[in-house]
Amino acid sequence: MKNKFIAVTLAASVLAASVTGCREVDKVSYNVSQEADNFNVIRRLVVINARTDKPMFELVGAFSFELHNRRIIATVETGKNQYKKHSVGLTDWTLWSVEDLEGASVDKYHYEVNFLPEMIIPVTFTSKD
Repeated sequence: MKNKFIAVTLAASVLAASVTGCREVDKVSYNVSQEADNFNVIRRLVVINARTDKPMFELVGAFSFELHNRRIIATVETGKNQYKKHSVGLTDWTLWSVEDLEGASVDKYHYEVNFLPEMIIPVTFTSKD
């Protein structure tokens, strides 16, 4: 009986989490993040020295970034199939901010399926005629 109660409680909590996890704002936020990471949103990244209140680094453009071991690693699209990578170390006395400058036009119902031709193994068919 105790195991059934635990199983039912666990199932109910999983169901509740899945229902509340699909809010409209979550879908839109995910889509905006995807647009930004695909270099479709102009953003500004600023790193500020908290002791002096002076900007130490600024990056404006279509870029994707990630945090890794107290570093901001930004990949910038500079042209068609051209990219540059920048890395900024963070300390206890730095603050950083990323600002969306133009906004993203996203549809919460939009999705894409992309087949990358270079990833598909070519197949040749021959017949014995």
